[in-house]
Amino acid sequence: MLTGERSVSQTGIDAVALKPKECDVRMALETPFDTVAIDYEGREYLPDADVLRELADDREVRLTTPVRADGFDPTGDDELWEWIPEGVRRVLVAGHAAYLTESEAGRAVSPRLAAGIERAPDAWVGTEGIERVALAVGGTQYELLSRRTESNLRALRATGYDGEIAVYAPTVLSDDEDEILDAVGAYAARRRPVAKALPEGAETDSNAADRARDVLGAAVRDYALVGSVERVREQVSTLKEAGADVIVGYPARGVEEFVE
Repeated sequence: MLTGERSVSQTGIDAVALKPKECDVRMALETPFDTVAIDYEGREYLPDADVLRELADDREVRLTTPVRADGFDPTGDDELWEWIPEGVRRVLVAGHAAYLTESEAGRAVSPRLAAGIERAPDAWVGTEGIERVALAVGGTQYELLSRRTESNLRALRATGYDGEIAVYAPTVLSDDEDEILDAVGAYAARRRPVAKALPEGAETDSNAADRARDVLGAAVRDYALVGSVERVREQVSTLKEAGADVIVGYPARGVEEFVE
């Protein structure tokens, strides 16, 4: 738990993202954020409808909905569209292959995102791997923080794009390098440019050494918000100056770090 100047509310982060596989998403009620985004980690980890209603009574709730998955497909099997309680908004995503069957993963993304936006015009649209498609269908663009995010934001705004942009970022409120690597080292290592730069078989947590530690030390700062509250506040400010409207922080060391 953070207090005083170490409070997460001092970072400028606007919303919290939670993974139902990791925690009781009702913990969002103990954070200072008015908006909570709930990640999708497979149907077995969907929160109960009553839990979503409880959250929606007090917060803006956005539930990640993979448009290619059975139940969430707005052009086919859509039983879960009606299951989602009234007042719970959506984050439309193509869906990570790890949470889709082979058949689901083979479905076309574009028509399903377009149909989803038609049914839920206030949805955010996840851009990971489908940036052009997401931009074409409209809605709030939901970007995953990367080394290109700042330049991409500036380029979009320079072209006259005036739609809302939200940025998702794993967050670690610590200056301790070992703590940072333990929390987001493996996450950063999965990004393609980082994976290419890492020595084969290298450790990706606090055990990383030599070149691997150097690569990861830079990468975690490209793909996550890390450091003191003041340092994270500076990173958030830079992103907003570049054109981001909403910064969504995922507490990579556990939701307790965001509790006040």
